Amino acid sequence: MIILDSDAMIEAIDKHSRRGERVLNAMAQTKESMVTTSINLHEVLYGLQRLGRPTHELIRLPIVNFEKQDALLSANLELEAKNRGNTVPRVDAMIASIAINRNAGLLTFDAHLEVFKPFGLKLFTP
Repeated sequence: MIILDSDAMIEAIDKHSRRGERVLNAMAQTKESMVTTSINLHEVLYGLQRLGRPTHELIRLPIVNFEKQDALLSANLELEAKNRGNTVPRVDAMIASIAINRNAGLLTFDAHLEVFKPFGLKLFTP
């Protein structure tokens, strides 16, 4: 399973984005199931709705929800990152925990998520 991060979804929606083309190609070539998280879906839907853009295509993506075990891990991830001098957005720790707990890859362009690789996060950049 590969989780699409918000930035990857935004790029894929942008019909003029070269990075978006890479995301779509990666999605077409993989045999892994492509999903997103409820957190990522919120981020992208908020942005699209704010801009008055259609959202129906995104709602078709399978969703992985944030659950209790993810809350436990994300709190630890956020604290560990802070203790190491890396301040990361809370939602990124939450998304990383979902991927780690499900042994899923995370397709993203956000290099700052590398801080979670020692905890088992598998990052993919198309």
